[in-house]
Amino acid sequence: MEKLDQYLNGVREIESRIEKAEKFGDLRDPDIDTPVGVPAEYAEYVQLMFDMLILAFQTDSTRIATLMLAHDGSNRSFDHIGISEGHHDLTHHQNRKDWIEKVADIDLWYVRQLAKFLEKLEASKDVDGKSLLHNSMIVYGSGNADANRHTHDNLPIVLAGSGGGTLTSGRHIKHGSKPLTNLYLTMADRLGLKDLKRFGDSDGRLGNV
Repeated sequence: MEKLDQYLNGVREIESRIEKAEKFGDLRDPDIDTPVGVPAEYAEYVQLMFDMLILAFQTDSTRIATLMLAHDGSNRSFDHIGISEGHHDLTHHQNRKDWIEKVADIDLWYVRQLAKFLEKLEASKDVDGKSLLHNSMIVYGSGNADANRHTHDNLPIVLAGSGGGTLTSGRHIKHGSKPLTNLYLTMADRLGLKDLKRFGDSDGRLGNV
C-alpha cells in the first residue's frame, strides 16, 4: 500500500505542476454577447469566426488557433459577388480565361475578409500596449498553388504580423520549392521551441523571414 500511495501522490503532484504550467492566469471577461447562432450570410459567418479568434487572443484563452475557411472540396457558390458556379468546379478551369477570372474574384473576396481581420487585430491592444497584430504571427494560404493541376510547389502564403518584433513585415519573398513546414519550424523558434528538430516533412528552418 505504501508503494501505491507514493505512486498516486507522484501522479497528483505531476498533474498539479502541469495545471500550474498551463494556466495563463485569470481570463478577462470580453463583455461580448454570445452569438445567437450561425449567420445565414457567409461573409457574416466568416467575420464572426474571425471575431471569435480575436476574443480568444484578447482574453488569453489560447495563444495558438487554426481556422479553416472552407474545405478543399468546397463547391460553394458566391452569388453575392456575381458567381453562381461552384468554387471547386471553377478551380479546374483548364485554362479558360473566364473561369480563371472568377477564381481570382473569389480569392480576392477571401483576402478582403482576411484584411478586415488583420485590421481588427491591429486596432486591438495587447497587455504590453502593442497591437495584437504586432504580437502575432498569422499564416494565411492554401495547400495548392495551382488547383487546376493540384500542384503543391511555390505555395502563395501570407505571413502577417510582427511576431512581437521578431519578423520583418512588408516584403514579398520567393523561397522556391521548400516545405511549408520549414516556415512552421521557424515560427516555433520564435515561440521558444528551439529544440524542435522537425515538424511534419520539414527539412530545415526557413531563412530570411
